[in-house]
This record gives sequence, C-alpha cells and structure tokens, in this order.
Amino acid sequence: MRNPDYDKSLRGYKASGGYSALKKVLKKKPEELVELVKTSGLRGRGGAGFPTGLKWSFMARNTGKPSYLICNADESEPGTCKDRELMLKDPHQFLEGMIIGCYAINCTHGYIYVRGEYAPSIKSLNEAIDELYKEKILGEKVMGSRFKLDLTVHPGAGAYICGEETALLDSIEGKRGHPRVKPPFPAVSGFNSCPTTVNNVETLTCLPFIVNEGAEAFASFGPPNNSGTHLVSLSGHVSNPGVYEVRMDVSLRDIIYDLGGGISEGKALKGVIPGGASSPVLTAEEIDVEYSFDALAKAGTMMGSAAIMVFDEDTDVVKLLHRITRFFNHESCGQCTPCREGTHWARLILRDFLDENGNQKKLRRLSKVGGNMMGTTVCALGDAAGMPITSFVQKFPLDFEKHYAQAA
Repeated sequence: MRNPDYDKSLRGYKASGGYSALKKVLKKKPEELVELVKTSGLRGRGGAGFPTGLKWSFMARNTGKPSYLICNADESEPGTCKDRELMLKDPHQFLEGMIIGCYAINCTHGYIYVRGEYAPSIKSLNEAIDELYKEKILGEKVMGSRFKLDLTVHPGAGAYICGEETALLDSIEGKRGHPRVKPPFPAVSGFNSCPTTVNNVETLTCLPFIVNEGAEAFASFGPPNNSGTHLVSLSGHVSNPGVYEVRMDVSLRDIIYDLGGGISEGKALKGVIPGGASSPVLTAEEIDVEYSFDALAKAGTMMGSAAIMVFDEDTDVVKLLHRITRFFNHESCGQCTPCREGTHWARLILRDFLDENGNQKKLRRLSKVGGNMMGTTVCALGDAAGMPITSFVQKFPLDFEKHYAQAA
C-alpha cells in the first residue's frame, strides 16, 4: 500500500510510477504473466488463501465464449475494512492490478462488485475509471495496444452471502444471490455461463509490485508459501485500532501490542478472533503465533479476511458469540437446512444463556448444532457460523457456566 497521503488522482499515481507495470505487461504474453504470478507465490487475500496464478490457470481456454474477471469488493465480514482503504485512498493501484489481471486471463470486460454500503468507495472507483477512459488506459486500445478492456462498478445491496463467489455472480446477473452447487466451477462456467475468475481487491492490488519488482522480490517478504505483505483490520479493545500492512512473519502478539498499542485501559487480554467473525477464536495464551496462512491453520484457526478483533478480560464471551451468531442467522440465504435451522437454534440457545436459563445439556446441544453445520452446506457459511460456536464453547467453558450457575 502506497503512502495514503499521496495524490490519489491519475496524475498523482502516474507521478509515482503508476501504470508502468501495465506497460510492461502489454509486451508480454498472458501465459507469461500467469507464470510470473505463480512464481511470486501470491495467495488470495479474500479469505481462502488460494494461489492466484494457479487459479488463473484453471480458466477454460478456446471455448468460443468471453472470459470474465470479477473483483469481489463485497467486504462484509464483521471487523473487515482493509479493502475499503485501498479503494478510497489508492484506487489507481488497485485498478492497475485489475487491468493486469484481466490481461492475464484474456478478459475484455471486468466487473468490480462493491459492497452497497461503500458509497464513498464506489464514487472513488467511478471517478478513477472515468480518468482512465479519458487517458485511453481503458477502452478499445489500452495504452495504444491491441488489448481492449471495459470495467464496470456494480454495487451490491448489503447481502453478506454475496461475498461467496457464485452468489456474487448470481447477483451481478440480476438474480437473488444464492451459492451454486459446484462443479461446475466458475473457471469453467461462471458469469453468464462463461469462464470466470473471482479475485479480491487486495490480491489484485499486489500485481503492480510483482510485475515491477519481480516475483522473487515479492516472495522475499514473509516465510515460504506465505509471500508478500498483508493488510490487517485491527479492532476491538486495543489502544490504536486501524488498518496496518504487515509481513507474514510477524506474530499476532506483535500486531496487537506493537502496532495496536496493547489492550486499552490497561486491561488484560482475554482472546482474539484472528480472521473475521467466522474464524475460530484464540485465547490470550495462543497469540505467539506467526500471522501467516499456514501458521494460523496449524494453530487451529485461519487468517480469513485478516480482521483481528481483540477482546479484554471483562468481555462476556456468551454475549459476544450471541452477537456473531445473530449476524450469521440474519445473513443466511436459507438455501441449506443445516445453516438455516442451525443458526436459528444456536441463536435461541445462546439467548437462553443470556437470560440465565442455560445448563449443561443446552451447552452440549449448542456445540452439537455448531458442529452439524460444518461441512454440510453448499457454501462455507455453515462453516463460518459453526466454527466460532465450537471454538468458543471449547475454549471458554467457564463463561457459559456462569450463565447457568446463577440460574441454578
């Protein structure tokens, strides 16, 4: 991420070397660009951490159909705001990456699906895109080349489920956002039944650096298989919340105490949700873990959307989990019974605990409901709702006991 105080206009971006990477790319073959990104080790920054170059290579070729690149800017995971910063403060670096990505998969019309509540980001992107058309960096001949590209910003309507890539595609097509059964995968049959790749804002924003500085330079930031820097959204009970750019060899403790300034009001740390509301929770004793895809997975959690939510010793874990579960219950599309019914019943059970009507039997039932949602739904929302439940019950049982000991 460039200095946020830079001029975000096209003139300001070009003055700092902007669109030089695109010039280089237009002299390469798309296949060369795919291999470059594979070598860099860039992994998706939207949640799954899937290798970007490998994802591009899955695109169906010579089908006679157009190919599409869709940017998932539907940043709706609770606690996440890093992509908003990129779209607001450095739209051209992101757009240069978007154009490079389109070139790599032979896409002539790309779409940016932006969370509907992000009105300032939508305005920022549309203004930047208008500048690109005026300078002929978009349109019939991109920078005087044979490459043609149009970009369209498509606002969402506030549905969390449309962050799932196939539900997002349905939404752009004008349908209700429902996750699709896979296969076929979007790379074979996606937007309008055409080959489609869906990438995240931050993922695409990494591309200009990789092209300009080389795959090895990007890979040098961070441990093996965890290349590059990462933006994190740090919130909760910390002294300095905000969006920070970190290497993936820094520890979660360092992010909280060095960048975040430690726990606010001098209180003790109780736990951390390390990757958005859907990620399994970590206790205060588990934060000496490298903040990378692989290290977090080994610790039994995930980086997810890189939204680090910190809570202190006074936090009522039952109340926190109820709030998370209520969110997933509200945002479930209702297509799959385990998710639709599971989030509903989990919310009701947690409400019983908050009303001091909990007991050991209900705690076992809550854990069972959370486990039954995982791996049983068309999309990952069942897992997203189930993982917090099972991890909170496992790691903070005393918090639940407080709510039924009083009733007894």
